[in-house]
Amino acid sequence: MKDIKQHIENLRKELRQHNYNYYVLDNATISDYEFDIKLKELQELEAKHPEFFDANSPTQRVGGEVTKNFETIVHEHRMYSLDNSYSKEDLLDWEKRIKKIVEGDIQYTCELKYDGASISLTYEEGKLVKAVTRGDGFQGDNVTANIRTIKSVPLQLKGDYPPKFDIRGEIVLPFEGFKKMNEERIEIGEEPYRNPRNTASGSLKLQDSAEVAKRPLECLLYNLTGTNLGVKSQFEGLEKARQWGFKVPHAAKLAQSIDEVFAFIDYWNDERHKLPYETDGVVIKVNSLQQQEELGYTAKAPRWAMAYKFKAEQVSTKLNSITYQVGRTGAITPVANLEPVELAGTTVKRASLHNADQIEKLDVRVGDEVYVEKGGEIIPKILGVDLTKRTVDSKPTEYITQCPECHTALVRQEGEAQHYCPNYNGCKPQIIGRIQHFISRKAMDIEGLGGETVALLVNEGLISNFSDLYELTKDQVIPLERMAEKSADNLIKGIEQSKKIPFERVLYALGIRYVGETVAKKLAKHYKSIDAIAKASEEDLVNVDEIGNKIAESVVAFFSSLENIIIINRLKQFGLLLELSEDELIGQTDKLKGDTVVVTGVFETISRNELKKLIENNGGKVSSSISSKTTYIVAGKNMGPSKKEKAETLGVAIISEYDFLQKIE
Repeated sequence: MKDIKQHIENLRKELRQHNYNYYVLDNATISDYEFDIKLKELQELEAKHPEFFDANSPTQRVGGEVTKNFETIVHEHRMYSLDNSYSKEDLLDWEKRIKKIVEGDIQYTCELKYDGASISLTYEEGKLVKAVTRGDGFQGDNVTANIRTIKSVPLQLKGDYPPKFDIRGEIVLPFEGFKKMNEERIEIGEEPYRNPRNTASGSLKLQDSAEVAKRPLECLLYNLTGTNLGVKSQFEGLEKARQWGFKVPHAAKLAQSIDEVFAFIDYWNDERHKLPYETDGVVIKVNSLQQQEELGYTAKAPRWAMAYKFKAEQVSTKLNSITYQVGRTGAITPVANLEPVELAGTTVKRASLHNADQIEKLDVRVGDEVYVEKGGEIIPKILGVDLTKRTVDSKPTEYITQCPECHTALVRQEGEAQHYCPNYNGCKPQIIGRIQHFISRKAMDIEGLGGETVALLVNEGLISNFSDLYELTKDQVIPLERMAEKSADNLIKGIEQSKKIPFERVLYALGIRYVGETVAKKLAKHYKSIDAIAKASEEDLVNVDEIGNKIAESVVAFFSSLENIIIINRLKQFGLLLELSEDELIGQTDKLKGDTVVVTGVFETISRNELKKLIENNGGKVSSSISSKTTYIVAGKNMGPSKKEKAETLGVAIISEYDFLQKIE
């Protein structure tokens, strides 16, 4: 029995190495036939000896597991977005901002930005235990069964890997494989897939992992995440990941200056067309992990990284008409309806014209031949007009003066680019939009209730705001179109379940203008209850980390509305969580209320992120730069001399991590 177990282990080890050679190194050391013979032998042995089952065996790559509902998993480490730049001037500005925060020489790691589906892989003791999609950055879908089928994803690592870590990357579909898939689809009379990126993304959510296994997906990795990783820089992290068995693109380069970054961009701007995958730019990261820590994050993105987008593909087409959409905040968005045209792998029929100023600036008119590109290769936008093709009877576009839905006169505030419909409680698209936002996944995540059903409920007069949802009965919703008994049960059950959604998400769900997920978290953490936020003044609000005048004005205006207060009082009666729970309040104090603290240097007993969390948990505000508003600086080793000099000039106190920890004890 011991010999059989050893033989199984040896076969697994050998097949893993062959997989790695073929799919990662692109250097086969065995024929396909020989590989299949060995794999078959292993399958037969495992079938005879189920006691030696291993989820990470090479035989498990064929899939077969069916996932009906993908479990939502919260990322242990948030998956941030990247800020985009479109010119070298943008990158020079970025470098200036960096140099205001970190001192000394800065190296950059340059990597290609592959266009695929983002993924986070978790490894424990060298084994793949979890694969989660990016989702909204805070949480994503568990697609582990599907990811296991991708041959370039190692199921068992080799070498000196850490006991636990996450690694982030992109699931991509190479052009060659995509072409072959489409040829097969056309042959059987199916519609071909539109583009590799969307097909790769869609593959991750297929219910049958055996179907995923048939697709030639690859996984390109680019970022280690976790603690005690044993690396000091981004570039070293890439090299280590490669040694552990990951497919890390060799295009990555270490740049000693921003000029070397520009050289990398210029080279790949031409050479990218020879790559086997879709790529839409370059990602530039500050190489030193210590400097990355010092730079930290904004609400949405790391300050230490920037994406440079290659010039997007452009086409020209005819503008057939301009229509106007009303958003949930009452904002009016003009939409260009175009003669359908192929652009970057998709058929484009519509493009945003943004606002009246943009229409006037472009002097765009119905009937014009317009130039269209995908802004950031995602949202189509109109760049200009081919005036040589304009007809003599062409008339300038006159922006609408009334709401296209409720015919209320539009308003435009000073300093605002957009027109708004002020009919907050009587304009249907605004009412429907607010309720759709309330039930959305990042907000109340009400299962069984979709956007179309919300529109039906409003149009049938069953609800007029989101608090009405909590009075709906099964008998009221069953007569709705496409609503069966089970669907009605699920809808009512989903509404009831939403009463357990934490306060920060309820606050986001209210749809206060400018209050996104991150701002809602900050406000919930700082004020701890909806009543405290409602009483806060503009002056008080701007003292909260990352809350500016615009957000403060919007929050005060929201709570000044009697209709909004009535809705909130109803939500309280229905039992929604409108304050932090007792568990969430553990470790929260007001000891540092009013303090603005800068964290700098290298610490011995606590990580920089833990320090920042402690400051926020105790009511303080973390700032990245020293100013006259700084209360004090918590400094570790290697504090930069210019920061020290600035602190002394401004008379700002410098304390150690030990002093700080004593302060909040």
